[in-house]
Amino acid sequence: MRVLIQRIKHASVSIEGKVTSQIESGLLVLVGIEDRDNQDDIEWLAKKITNIRLFDDENGVMNLSVLDIEGEIMIVSQFTLQASVKKGNRPSYIHASRPEIAIPIYEAFCNEVEILIGKKVATGTFGADMQIELLNDGPVTIWIDSQNKE
Repeated sequence: MRVLIQRIKHASVSIEGKVTSQIESGLLVLVGIEDRDNQDDIEWLAKKITNIRLFDDENGVMNLSVLDIEGEIMIVSQFTLQASVKKGNRPSYIHASRPEIAIPIYEAFCNEVEILIGKKVATGTFGADMQIELLNDGPVTIWIDSQNKE
């Protein structure tokens, strides 16, 4: 699983001009899934995302997690995070899982994050043409790949 985490002041998902999901201060998590992803990847990333210290403490140091600030999380599927640009100029999405594999993993990931933060996460709609609006805070943007735990 690959995720792109953005610290945000607010974010929303719109489909066909209608807002379907929105959050205030917290994290927007874009997630790309590949066939080899499993429960270990789900659990590792969910713990990492909920505990990563990206929010400022009283001294202006990024020392607080989304749990610490009681922030919100939005998780949006994004198969393009699995793009390969090794050859040519057109990205290949051969590593991105098909919906029948990706949807259960995406749903399990959202559920795991909900358990860890103790509240509902906002989501996009898998496979929909979504417009994401956000106010990136900082900006703070972090890339994490569960297949390359660094």
